[in-house]
Amino acid sequence: LFVLFMVLGSSLLVFGQTDEEKSTLVKVGQQVPAFEFSDANGQPKSVADLKGQVIMINFFATWRGPCLKELPHVQTDIFEQYKDHPDFTLMVIGREHTAEEVAKFKQDKGYTFNLMADPTREIYSKFASQFIPRNFLIDRDGTIIYSSVGFQEKEFDELKSILKAQLKK
Repeated sequence: LFVLFMVLGSSLLVFGQTDEEKSTLVKVGQQVPAFEFSDANGQPKSVADLKGQVIMINFFATWRGPCLKELPHVQTDIFEQYKDHPDFTLMVIGREHTAEEVAKFKQDKGYTFNLMADPTREIYSKFASQFIPRNFLIDRDGTIIYSSVGFQEKEFDELKSILKAQLKK
């Protein structure tokens, strides 16, 4: 009976997950996966180069409604608030977009934060298999401390609160 109970309980945990939870490959408490990117000056970098920084990673698409609702908040509530903070890095990554597409999108929307291209999902696939927008907050030690899927103002307020607390440390 005990074994049966354990099997049934485990099954409920697996089948009780949402599609969004199943599509997330990294979880809060894990280390940020290693990946390479080009900085705003086109120089190659690694996420490991950012150790000691609080990092916010936002994955978006130019055509996705929730992303279009969230990015203005990223501009005003995150970037404008913390762009000069020496211990903060914002990475806004266009999933399946070329550098040209994100540059045009940035110009059209008037964003002042850097947008990065991820045309083949090389970076995104280390974090998730589907669903955007997605946010990940990484502490100075490289540990994921917050993760969200989609855009809801209440969740975004939670992200802002955690970010603010991290940057006060």
